[in-house]
Amino acid sequence: MFTGIIESTGTIASAERRGPLLVVRVVGAPELPIGGSIALNGCCVTAVELVPEGFLTELTEETLRRTSFTERLMPGVRVNLERPMRSDGRFDGHIVQGHVDGVGRIRELRRLGDSAEVTIELPEALERYLVEKGSVAVDGISLTVAGTAAGAFTVALIPYTLEHTTMRDARVGDRVNIEVDVIAKHVERLLATRRP
Repeated sequence: MFTGIIESTGTIASAERRGPLLVVRVVGAPELPIGGSIALNGCCVTAVELVPEGFLTELTEETLRRTSFTERLMPGVRVNLERPMRSDGRFDGHIVQGHVDGVGRIRELRRLGDSAEVTIELPEALERYLVEKGSVAVDGISLTVAGTAAGAFTVALIPYTLEHTTMRDARVGDRVNIEVDVIAKHVERLLATRRP
């Protein structure tokens, strides 16, 4: 489990097809054991091999279908990284599983001095899980929903978030990984299975 508090950013060094897998090399990563989990732009992946200053991970077709990775994992691109939360650690963000629910697209980016507001289009199936002042993970970043509209939501970014995450590189049209609040999904499922 993760919290959406980005630990560092890394850089994609390479992304190569090996049969059905996309093997990605990430450099600038925090220390990991082989087999360790890490959230890569909000998607939980496994470090299958350690390399100088980073790790290799293997992405399946399922992961590529559900994420923005097919467009965004190119050499030189920066990515958000977060190791799993320690059981004795502080819980600063919100519950982030690293299971991407869908891909959004940045519709509008308004710079407000050192801060910004970003409006993101999202799949219709995810709209019902977002509420004003609720939580959402965008490329693994724990953010508060500042507002909702048909087919979109808005988040406000403080200068620290812009400086320490990939959001400083964001542009209109960029695709981003979205994970909605898992608690909302569980509540919906429980209510749907209740007997009258």
